[in-house]
Amino acid sequence: MDFPKGFLWGAAAASYQIEGAWQSDGKGLSVWDTFSHTTGKVFEGHTGDVACDHYNRYQDDVALMKSLGLHAYRFSISWPRVLPDGIGRINEKALDFYSRLVDELLAAGIEPWATLFHWDFPYELYCQGGWLNRDSADWFAEYTALVVDRLSDRVKNWMTHNEPSVFVGAGHQGGQHAPGLRLNPKEVARVMHHALLAHGKSMQAIRSNAKQPLKAGIVLAGATSFPATESPADIEAANKFTFSPKGKLFGGLSSWADPIYFGEYNEEWIEALGEAIPPIEEGDLKIIAQPVDFCGLNFYMGNCVQADAEGNPMPVPKPVQRDLTAFRWEVTPQVLYWVPKFFYERYNTPIYITENGLSNIDWVSSDGKVHDPQRIEFLTRYLSNLKRGVSEGVDVRGYFQWSIMDNFEWAHGYKERFGLVYVNFDTQERIPKDSAYWYKEVIESNGEIIPDTLR
Repeated sequence: MDFPKGFLWGAAAASYQIEGAWQSDGKGLSVWDTFSHTTGKVFEGHTGDVACDHYNRYQDDVALMKSLGLHAYRFSISWPRVLPDGIGRINEKALDFYSRLVDELLAAGIEPWATLFHWDFPYELYCQGGWLNRDSADWFAEYTALVVDRLSDRVKNWMTHNEPSVFVGAGHQGGQHAPGLRLNPKEVARVMHHALLAHGKSMQAIRSNAKQPLKAGIVLAGATSFPATESPADIEAANKFTFSPKGKLFGGLSSWADPIYFGEYNEEWIEALGEAIPPIEEGDLKIIAQPVDFCGLNFYMGNCVQADAEGNPMPVPKPVQRDLTAFRWEVTPQVLYWVPKFFYERYNTPIYITENGLSNIDWVSSDGKVHDPQRIEFLTRYLSNLKRGVSEGVDVRGYFQWSIMDNFEWAHGYKERFGLVYVNFDTQERIPKDSAYWYKEVIESNGEIIPDTLR
């Protein structure tokens, strides 16, 4: 089993999580600026005010990426940095920053992959209703058009949203993420529909403003599963469970992917929502279903599922003894084989794994290095499962490790460390961990050092 020639190996990060410079050079407020400054919302009162100071240290960070042999870097653009009010007035200094970052990446031989929205929604537009306002789709299209017009002469790969199921579910239903809302199902469904409409209009804006041929898509995540055994019954049960919206109306893969790929909402989703169905105007679904060139998938863990006596999906009870990350997430490497396989069979689309990794308990040892064998073991097991799927014909074209460096982990602040590179948040010193050097070997060998499937 091998990864194909030309397989893309990269790492990822996001604007609010690494840039800092929250009030520099005319940047506007995002909902994460205001949320993190609200007492009790983020672990120990941490904020992204400074984060990794990437805004000022991007050249050194790109040099680090080059030293690790990355083919590609997935970054996001801060909407309120570019448009301080969300629409209208343009911040040229912000556009210049992203232009310089792109040039630096290209000079280092690293392909830039740009995400337009990774959760830092402009606060000024939030005050006008945010995603609850149907105009949000047009606001996002205006922002998209500006950024694509300025950067697409050099950036060939674009993503609209990152994990809309999370910024809708955790941000507007559960309240754990910015803007910290706990809306009722009818309101959450409206937010979801507007986010999908924004994706569609953003895709149109990307196509209309592209300076060269490019590829564009969206990044999805959702509750996923893998079969307890490889019996046909268990495989079918896991497949059904992965795409059923029951119990995960706003967090299921099919809730988001079906309207994008099929041009209609999942029938189970509509039935389960009942009277909470959002207003859907004529032409909306056609806009949402704009052709995409790929789908990015973010996976960290999944549920083990088996078939009951009638063949229905039944989650397997959690064992007492199981492997957990520092985040207390289960280590389930099987998802990187089964979920891309299920997704490809259902939607027949090229796939990139745009996030995968773990939070680990990392510190600088007495030898000045950061030893993280658990991360190496974790990634080995996950990549081994991905390798199996790719070798069997699942059209996965690249893998982005999350994350290039330790950063602001949303409501968990700086408590969780996902990076290949250790960051001292007091001094901003960067130290590549053992896993960073291991990942360099993975890239250089095109994954040949990854063993065949480890379960």
